[in-house]
Amino acid sequence: MLEGLPPHRPTHILRLTTDEASARAMTDLLGEMFDPTETAVAAFEDADGRTWRLEAYFADAPDEAFVRNLIRPVIGAEADAAEFRTIEQQDWVRASLEGLKPVRAGRFVIHGSHDRAAVRANDLAIEIEAALAFGTGHHGTTLGCLRALVGELKRGRPARVLDVGTGTGILAFAAAKALRAPVIAGDLDREAVRTARENARANGLAPYLKLYEGPGVRHAMAARPRRFDLVFANILAKPLRLLAPSLSGVVAGGGVLVLSGLIARDVPGVLSAYRHQGFALVRRGTIEGWVHLVLRRGGAAARPR
Repeated sequence: MLEGLPPHRPTHILRLTTDEASARAMTDLLGEMFDPTETAVAAFEDADGRTWRLEAYFADAPDEAFVRNLIRPVIGAEADAAEFRTIEQQDWVRASLEGLKPVRAGRFVIHGSHDRAAVRANDLAIEIEAALAFGTGHHGTTLGCLRALVGELKRGRPARVLDVGTGTGILAFAAAKALRAPVIAGDLDREAVRTARENARANGLAPYLKLYEGPGVRHAMAARPRRFDLVFANILAKPLRLLAPSLSGVVAGGGVLVLSGLIARDVPGVLSAYRHQGFALVRRGTIEGWVHLVLRRGGAAARPR
């Protein structure tokens, strides 16, 4: 589970191990207390099936005493054992690249420059450097959206595609690669937009990417009523619920919304928000605990494209 938007170049990290209930409680607590654009909190189950690991990434140095006192009511004296560490940029780059192998979804393959030899002749390859920003295709949220795109391309060719919260740009790049058509993509983070633009140039996709900086669809390129046949929003449950009216408003009749950044407990609330906007669930999938949803306006019947 994850709260907050991972900072592109985190400088400090908090690590501790605990039980599941405490890890979930602290994830919610820290997610509420810190700016979600500068802090990300994640909790993962360890291989033993009992211990949980909590990690919090900070864009700037946190007040360690404040954080320990904040989590003390949840885990008691264990708060004193929480480890704070500075992340050197070279360590972050090395850690980002270690063990990352090409990720495949249908014909799409996401890889780093160190794995160019793994690309096959018929692949739709996208090269992303893990050091540039979060979003290399290895995370279950991104991979789930890629698989949803593969499924939609089997149905037809969406004429207009929008990627909300594009990050490094992977989903927009994949759509542009497959369709050889312009794709609109945006992010509220200026650094993410800059990174996506650099990645687009590196992949020869700059002519196809129309990038904007702004929250949700609050930009002239995105705020187009009933315009898009396929819309991606790989963000988090709370903003997905809040964005339901505006996101729904730009989806064409019979169009598809692919939502991700969810864990199982988030799904009922998100589905309810979009059902009220006239969308029905077509498919859902789970990868490493992360859920992606494929919704269609007006029900499950496919719209001719």
